[in-house]
Amino acid sequence: MASAVAAQVQSSPASAPQLQRGIVKMVLSGCAVIVRGQPRGGPPPERQINLSNVRAGALARRAVQGQPDTKDTPDEPWAFQAREFLRKKVIGKEVCFTVENKTPQGREYGMVYLGKDTSGENIAESLVTEGLATVRREGIRGNNPEQARLCDLEDQAKAAKKGLWSEGGGAHTIRDLKYTIENPRNFVDSLHQKPVNAIIEHVRDGCIVRALLLPDYYLVTVMLSGVKCPTFKREADGSETPEPFSAEAKFFTESRLLQRDVQIILESCPNQVILGTILHPNGNITELLLKEGFARCVDWSMAVYTQGAEKLRAAERSAKERKVRIWKDYVAPTANLDQKDRQFVAKVMQVMNADAIVVKLNSGEHKTIHLSSIRPPRLEGEEKNKDKDKRFRPLYDIPYMFEAREFLRKKLIGKKVNVTVDYIRAATSAMETGGVPAFPERTCATVTIGGINIAEALISKGLATVIRYRQDDDQRSSLYDELLAAEARAIKNGKGLHSKKEVPIHRVADISGETQKAKQFLPFLQRAGRSEAVVEYVFSGSRLKLYMPKETCLITFLLAGIECPRGSRNMPGGMQVAEPYSEEATFFTKELVLQREVEVEVESMDKAGNFIGWLHIEGVNLSVALVENALSKVHFTAERSSYYKTLLSAEETARQRKEKLWANYEEKPKEEVAQLTEEKERVAKYRAVYVTEITDGLHFYAQDVETGTKLESLMESMRGEIAAQPPVEGSFSPRRGDFCIAKFGDGEWYRARIEKVESPAKVHVYYIDYGNREILSSTRLAALPPAFSTRTLPPQATEYAFAFIQVPQDDDARTDAVDSVVRDIQNTQCLLNVEYSGIVCPHVTLQFADSKDDVGLGLVKEGLVMVDVRKEKHLQKMVTEYLNGQESAKSARLNIWRYGDFRDDDAVEFGYRR
Repeated sequence: MASAVAAQVQSSPASAPQLQRGIVKMVLSGCAVIVRGQPRGGPPPERQINLSNVRAGALARRAVQGQPDTKDTPDEPWAFQAREFLRKKVIGKEVCFTVENKTPQGREYGMVYLGKDTSGENIAESLVTEGLATVRREGIRGNNPEQARLCDLEDQAKAAKKGLWSEGGGAHTIRDLKYTIENPRNFVDSLHQKPVNAIIEHVRDGCIVRALLLPDYYLVTVMLSGVKCPTFKREADGSETPEPFSAEAKFFTESRLLQRDVQIILESCPNQVILGTILHPNGNITELLLKEGFARCVDWSMAVYTQGAEKLRAAERSAKERKVRIWKDYVAPTANLDQKDRQFVAKVMQVMNADAIVVKLNSGEHKTIHLSSIRPPRLEGEEKNKDKDKRFRPLYDIPYMFEAREFLRKKLIGKKVNVTVDYIRAATSAMETGGVPAFPERTCATVTIGGINIAEALISKGLATVIRYRQDDDQRSSLYDELLAAEARAIKNGKGLHSKKEVPIHRVADISGETQKAKQFLPFLQRAGRSEAVVEYVFSGSRLKLYMPKETCLITFLLAGIECPRGSRNMPGGMQVAEPYSEEATFFTKELVLQREVEVEVESMDKAGNFIGWLHIEGVNLSVALVENALSKVHFTAERSSYYKTLLSAEETARQRKEKLWANYEEKPKEEVAQLTEEKERVAKYRAVYVTEITDGLHFYAQDVETGTKLESLMESMRGEIAAQPPVEGSFSPRRGDFCIAKFGDGEWYRARIEKVESPAKVHVYYIDYGNREILSSTRLAALPPAFSTRTLPPQATEYAFAFIQVPQDDDARTDAVDSVVRDIQNTQCLLNVEYSGIVCPHVTLQFADSKDDVGLGLVKEGLVMVDVRKEKHLQKMVTEYLNGQESAKSARLNIWRYGDFRDDDAVEFGYRR
C-alpha cells in the first residue's frame, strides 16, 4: 500500500528523506493521520503517518466483545481536543510529508506540512505550540534543529499554561447511544426532527455512518433515510464480499463526510435502526449518492424522509437516464414506447372493477389502462372460502369494491383524462403464478384529471391499497411515494378498507332472466314513470343491463319501439351470423350510455323476464338516437307510443341520408309497401299443427304436422341408441342453457334445455319438442347425443298466443278460460294462421280440424275472454266479428259478463282494467 501511495505523489528533486504528497482522509488522534492518494478509477490507496518526536493523548476505547480480559478505557486528558484541533486543520486538505522512520511492525513516522511543500505549516509544531502534544525528549540529537525547535515550543507552552499545562481538566465523556439509552426511539422523537450538529466519525458503507452528536457527545449509528447503497456482505467465515460499486460508494461518502462538521436530522427509529438525513454545507449526501448512481431509493424508509421524496426520485431518475454505475444495465419500463404512446389524452369509456379503465384514444381505438401500483379491494383469508355455493359477484360481494367502482365511475366516465404510462406488465401464465389465473399484458399508468391523481384519490379514501414491490422491481408508479403517503393518511384516519367499522353490505337482487321475480317488480316500475338507473353492461345496441339504485336490483332492459340489428350468437342450430351494423349499433350505445346515469320508462316485459321500455340520457331518447343514426329501424310496436312520430321523423331523416341500414334503400320494391298498406282483406294460409302444451297465460305450444314424422323417427332412433348404451347416472353436470335429454314421468327420454339449476336435486328443464316444463333431479338427465342435436332437427315446439284476445287478469276467470282451451284442443290437431307478430311470440287464429270453427272466437262468445282491438285495416273484418261475439256474450251475461260490463272505472277493485 505504501508503494502505491508513493507512486501517486510527486517527489521533490534531490531531497532525503523523500517528500510525498496526499490528502488527509482521517485524523486518528492528535499525533496520527491517514493520508490517501488521488482516486483513479476507484478508491485510492492510503497510509497512516504518525508524527515524529511528539505524543498526544490516546482517545477512549471500548472493550473488545468476546474478550473478557479487555475493558473500556476513557479519553486521556486533552486527547479529544488534540484530535479536534488537528481534524479542523487538516481534514480533506492536501499535505506533504516525509517518512523519517519505519518500525519493523510497519508503523511510519514523519513530519507533515500543510500545502504542497515544506514551506507550509508544520503540524507537529502547531500541536506543541497549543499545548496539545508533548515532545519525546528521549533520543534527541543536539544537531537536529527541528527537534530542538519542538523543545523550545513546548517550554513556551508550559510557560503560557496552554492545553496540557493548564490547571483545568480537559477530559471529555463520549457516550455510545447504543449502550447508554434504553429506548433510542424516545431519544430520536425528543429531537423533533430538528437539525443537530455532528461529526461523522466512521463510514461503514455508502449509506451507514457513525456520528458524534454535539454538544452532548452521543455516538450513534445512522442509516440514510430513503436510500440503500451496495454493501459489503459478511460471509460465514467472517470475511466480507463487496457488492458491485460498494467500495466506490463508501469512498464517495468518506471523501465528503468523514470527520466533517455536518448537521443530521434524525427522522425515525424503526426496529432500533436510526434513520436520518445528513446535511453538509455543500449539499445533501443522500441526493448526491442517488444522482451519481451509488444508491437506489427504498420504499420502507422513504416515507420518513423529511426533505421531499420527489427530490430523491428525481435524482435516481437522472442516474437511470444516464445509466451510471449501478444503473449501467438499466432499461426503462417504457423504453420501447414512443413519446405519443407514453403520454396522451383520452376519453374514459368504462370503469372495470376498481383498478382499470377503458379509454378511447384520438384514433378511435379503445385501450384498457390499469392504474399503476394499486390493488383494488379483495377477499382475504377465510372470506375466500365463505359461501362457496353462492353465486359470487365481485362488485357487490367484495367489501368496498362497489364504492371504489362508483368513485371512479362518477369521477371519470365520459371525461377526458391525462394518461402517463409508467410500465407495461408482461403477460403471465397460470404455471408461472402457481395456479393463479393467467393475466394478459397490462398497460399500467398514472391517470390524472384536473391535476388530481386518480389512484392517489382512491387510496386516500381507503378504497384501494398500494402494492409493495421487491426492491429491484422498477415497474411501479412514477408517483409511488405520493401513493404511500396517501395510504398512510387513510390508515391513520381509518378510511374505507382501514376502518374498524362494519363493512357495507350491498344486497342487490339480479332478476335478469328470473321471470317470476320480474313479474313482481313490473307493477312498481310501471307506476314509477321515469326511474333512475345506471347502465352496467351493453349486450347489443338495444339490449342492456341496468342497476336500479332505488330498487337495488339488476334488470335486463330492451329498448322499445325499434328493431336493432342482431349480433352473432350461439343458437341451437349453430352460430348465428351477425346482421350488418350490429357491432356499430353496440359501440354507439356503449359510447352514449355505458356506466352513465340514465332514466328509464318501463312499459312491459317479455316471457324471459326482460323489461321493455324507453331509456333517456341527458334529454336524449336512445331509441330515437339509434334510429336517427341509421343503426336501427322503427318497429310497428311503437305505434301506440307517444314517441312514434319522433321515431318516424328520425327514420325518414336517416333514410334520406342513405347511410348504414338505409344505404341500399332504393333497391327495395316500393310497390310491395303500397300494396301492404292498401290491403283491406287478410290472407288466410292455415296449416296443420298439433297442440302439445297450454300455459297458464293462455299461450300454447304446437308442432307442425309436416315435420311430425321426422320427430317420430328421431325419437325412435335416439331411444334405441340410449337403450343400447344407457347413460351413467349422475355423470351429467347440468348448466343453464345446455341442451340435454331428460327422463319424463312415462319413463321415456326426451330432448330438453336446462333453464335453471337451483341444486343437483332441482333442475328446471324445458322440453323443446313439446313445450312443457318440469323440475327434475340431475340423475334423470344426460348429455344429448350429437346425432340428435338441434342441428339435426330444430326444436319442434313453437310458442303462440291467440290473436284478438285479451286474457282476464282475475285468476279465477283466467283459469276458466285455460281449462276450456285445454279441454278442447290439447293433444289434438288444429289449423293455425299467423295474424300478426307480438313482442313475445306470434299471435294466431286457431281452427278445429273438423268443424273449422275459430277456437278464439268461441272463447269470446262463451264470455271467457275479452277482445283485443287491433287497428290494422286488413284485420278489421276479423276484429268486427270478434266484437260482435263479445256483445252477444255480454247480452247473455255469460261468465265474465255475469255482472255486466266489469270494465267500468268503478270496478277496478275486481281486478279488471280496460
